[in-house]
Amino acid sequence: MARRFLDGKVLQSLAEPVAAIVFALLAGGIGIALFSAYVPGHSAFDVGLPIQAYQSLIGGFASANGITSTLVYATPLALAGLGVAIGFRAGLFNIGGRGQFLIGAVGAMAVVTWIGRDAGPWITIPLALLVGAALGGFAGFIPGLLKATSGAHEVVTTIMLNYVFLFVMAWSVLGPLTLPGAPQPITVDVSMRNGALPILLGPNGLIDFGRGGHVGLLIALAAVPIMWFLLFRTTIGFEIRAAGANPDAARYGGMKTRRLIVLTMTLAGFMCGLAGATTLLGVVHEMTPGYDTTIGFDAITVALLGRSNPIGVGLAALLLGAMRAGSQAMQIQAGVPAELVDALQAIILLFLVVNVLRRIMASRRRRPGSAAPAQAAAMPATGGAA
Repeated sequence: MARRFLDGKVLQSLAEPVAAIVFALLAGGIGIALFSAYVPGHSAFDVGLPIQAYQSLIGGFASANGITSTLVYATPLALAGLGVAIGFRAGLFNIGGRGQFLIGAVGAMAVVTWIGRDAGPWITIPLALLVGAALGGFAGFIPGLLKATSGAHEVVTTIMLNYVFLFVMAWSVLGPLTLPGAPQPITVDVSMRNGALPILLGPNGLIDFGRGGHVGLLIALAAVPIMWFLLFRTTIGFEIRAAGANPDAARYGGMKTRRLIVLTMTLAGFMCGLAGATTLLGVVHEMTPGYDTTIGFDAITVALLGRSNPIGVGLAALLLGAMRAGSQAMQIQAGVPAELVDALQAIILLFLVVNVLRRIMASRRRRPGSAAPAQAAAMPATGGAA
C-alpha cells in the first residue's frame, strides 16, 4: 500500500473524484451567492450565504440523528452503486437500476403481504429480501441475455425495461398487493405483517421493528467487501474485468464472454433489487401506485465517483448520503433549498462524465484502431488487486 502511494497511483485515482467534489461545491457556492437576494434577510450577491449554507449542511449530517440519516440514505446508494459498478467493470452500462429497484421492492412486498401474517419476522424478512433481490436479478438477466444473444445494447433495453417494471409495480399495487378496504390503492404496512427490518440505531434500540437505522446498514456494509473480494480475488472477477478491458482478447483467451455478460447483468440487477427490498422493509414500509425512485440514476453517480471500485463506491455512497441528510438543516437554517444537493450531484456527475470522455479520446489518440469498449476506458481499475 505504501509503495502504491509512493508511485502515485492511489493519489492519481483519488484526484478526479476529489476535484469533481471541489468543483461542484465551488459552482454551488457561486450559484447560492448569485441568487442570495431571493433568501430573506440577505442582500444581492451575499458571499457569506454559501459559507452559512455549507456550515448548515455539515452540521446537519454531523449530529447524532444526521449520522443515522446518512447511513440510511447511503444504504440503497451503496447496494445499487455496486450493481452499476460491476457492470462498468465488465464494460456494461446498467441504466436499469430504477426498474430493478422497483421490482425488488414489489417482490419483498409480495412476500410480506402473502405470508407475513402467519410467519414470524425471522422467516418473513430474509425471504422478502431474497425474493426482492432475485426479482431484481431477473430484471438484469433479461437485458444481459438480449445483449449476449442478439447484441441488443444494454443501455436501450434497460431504459425500456425501466418503464415496463414501473407499470408492473403500479399494476401490482392496484391489483394483487392492494390493501382490502383502503380508501385509496395502497399496500399493507410491512410493520403490521412482521416485515419491518430491525432497528440498529435510534431511540428504539436493537430489537424494535420500525423506521430508523435499520439492519439493512449491515447488509450494505457486508456487500462492499464481498463485492471487492469477488472482483479482485476470484477467477470470475478476473474474467469480468478482463472482458470489460478487452472482450476480444478475453474471448481469444478462452473466456465465455456471453456467459459473463449474462452473469454480470444478473448480479447487477440482484444488487439493485436488494436495494429496493431493503429500502421498502427498512424505510418506506408501504407502496402506492405512484411509488418511484431516483436511486437508479444516483447509483451511476456513486459508481463513477467511486471509480467502480467497491470500496470507493461505499465511500461515495456515504458522501451523497451525508449531503442528503444535511440538506434539510441547510434549508431550515440558511434558507437555501434542499434541492441544491441535487444540483451538486448533477455537477459532480457532469464533471466525471467530461473526464470519462477526455480519457476515451486520449486513449483513442494513443491507440488509433483500438476496439476496446468505451466503458472499459472510462472505468479503469482502482484499488484492490486490479
